Amino acid sequence: MQKIIVFTDTHMQPQVGAGKFDPDVQLQKGIAHVNEFNSDADLVIFCGDLADKGDIASYEMLYARLGSLNVPYRLLLGNHDNRENFSSVFPDAELDENGFIQHVIETPEANLVLLDTLNGPPYNYPFSHQGMLCEKRLFWLDHQLENAGSKSCILFMHHPPHNTGFAAMDTIKLMDGDAFYEIVKRYQNVCHIVCGHVHRTISGSHKGIPFSIFKSTVGQMPMLFDVMDFHMEVNEPSAYGILFINDESVLVQTEDFELSDLKSLEKEV
Repeated sequence: MQKIIVFTDTHMQPQVGAGKFDPDVQLQKGIAHVNEFNSDADLVIFCGDLADKGDIASYEMLYARLGSLNVPYRLLLGNHDNRENFSSVFPDAELDENGFIQHVIETPEANLVLLDTLNGPPYNYPFSHQGMLCEKRLFWLDHQLENAGSKSCILFMHHPPHNTGFAAMDTIKLMDGDAFYEIVKRYQNVCHIVCGHVHRTISGSHKGIPFSIFKSTVGQMPMLFDVMDFHMEVNEPSAYGILFINDESVLVQTEDFELSDLKSLEKEV
């Protein structure tokens, strides 16, 4: 069985405005919690929006902080990221043949397919907040699923490839969702899709394929479905996801690590 931890939307930044969450402090809390209670995990996957403004200083801060994580990790990119700046700080990040930050991790239970949905360069905001899988990335995905054959695949990506019920966030979902699902449905070997982007715990299925979306380590999206403002956030506890993967199933858990009081339980035991 594989145990995978999922963080998303860390939004690292060196300077934080008054009244705002400090992403560095929040990530420190999350890493400390994983190290103490889930250090047996096989991998930690960060599902994009690593830096809030895609600047080198923020990636350097993230790089330094990840040095304290006691579990191997992989990093994906989101709409707030900058591929060139990221690569300058994380030169060992695995690339596909076209220079996108995506690759496949083969495990005995399933192939973990990590996708790059960053729409850029150029980074023309707010347009580039939408996700993209261009023809080259879609071809790469098609090839990976074809090569997997009957082996189960789990896709990790920043942008949800379908609506989530939040009107504002659905305007900046993956633009290529129809083409994406055409490929996914062709091979019938994708058993789960994991995303970030929305800053909210959401689960369900689309076109018959289960998906999970996790909270950010910083502010969360309020439960206001029809408001057209994707900059809203509320002071709710941060969380990370936990996936247990075996030959027959994908079990998804959510750990609200800021609420967790596992230390007191250990003392009682």
